[in-house]
Amino acid sequence: MSPHFHVLVTASHWAEPAQRIIQQAGGQLHFLPGSLSEDALAARMAETGAQAIVLRGSAPITDRVLTASPALRIVAKNGAGVDSVDLEAARAHGIAVAVAPGANAGAVAEHAVALMLALTRQLPLLDRMVRAGEWAGSTWQGRDFRGATVGIVGYGSIGRATAQLASALGARVLVLRPQGQADGFATEAELHRLLPQLDILSLHCPLTERSRGLIGARELALLPRGSLLINTARGPVVDEAALIDALRSGQLGGAGLDTFDTEPLPATHPLATLAQVLLTPHVAGVTRDAGLQVATMTARNIVDHLTHTALPALHRVA
Repeated sequence: MSPHFHVLVTASHWAEPAQRIIQQAGGQLHFLPGSLSEDALAARMAETGAQAIVLRGSAPITDRVLTASPALRIVAKNGAGVDSVDLEAARAHGIAVAVAPGANAGAVAEHAVALMLALTRQLPLLDRMVRAGEWAGSTWQGRDFRGATVGIVGYGSIGRATAQLASALGARVLVLRPQGQADGFATEAELHRLLPQLDILSLHCPLTERSRGLIGARELALLPRGSLLINTARGPVVDEAALIDALRSGQLGGAGLDTFDTEPLPATHPLATLAQVLLTPHVAGVTRDAGLQVATMTARNIVDHLTHTALPALHRVA
């Protein structure tokens, strides 16, 4: 029996439970290992005639890719960030763009707080010292996380979960919130008023034209000297050159980064040479449980849309 629809996954694999959801609904899966260039995506779309794309990572979903298969009806992000999708083109062609909101919020929040704790207690430095035979002992004086002020920029499901974890560990949480409440946390309406109050700035906003370069030289200078920056959002939210300057000058005491302007981060990149920077390879939301939740929600988004079931309002971004 021929499949009812075709789904192209922009990766070489996808969670088995998600695959079963697609297959049980009559879908056939196609995978795209190797290059994720616009050329490769467009060619594979034309070849498969896919009605759906599962977007893993940040492959370029351009107008050319969207129109390569006339049958395409939905782009389903296996996650939440859709900055690599041409949303205007999708709307123009009547193609839905869906996300899996909140499915990995807990995982990303744990990662963000782990970066905060590791940098506050200088765990990478201490680890290197012990391995080198250095024993600071009672001469060492660390910093406390309890009582530190953590600023949350981007108060969606991930920002909210991060605020809750940081607060549970004794930090004071201050949320950038131009309007409305923040679940009882203290709020600040203006970024330039928020920054001078912080020991740790944690970024959780999506990448948009408005948020691109949101944290630049001016904003970093407003932070108290020696403060920390955590970015588990998107690399371009921070002006990378300004970040490097602030780290080299000591204006920033450290940074925990899971996202970058260029991914993978080149081994020769200046950020990789700075000892006070803790780097992870864009895996904050990649845990076993979170991965399954994200993948199955993504699969259900595809099946719902292709079977004319309305997507939940929070799941559709175009």
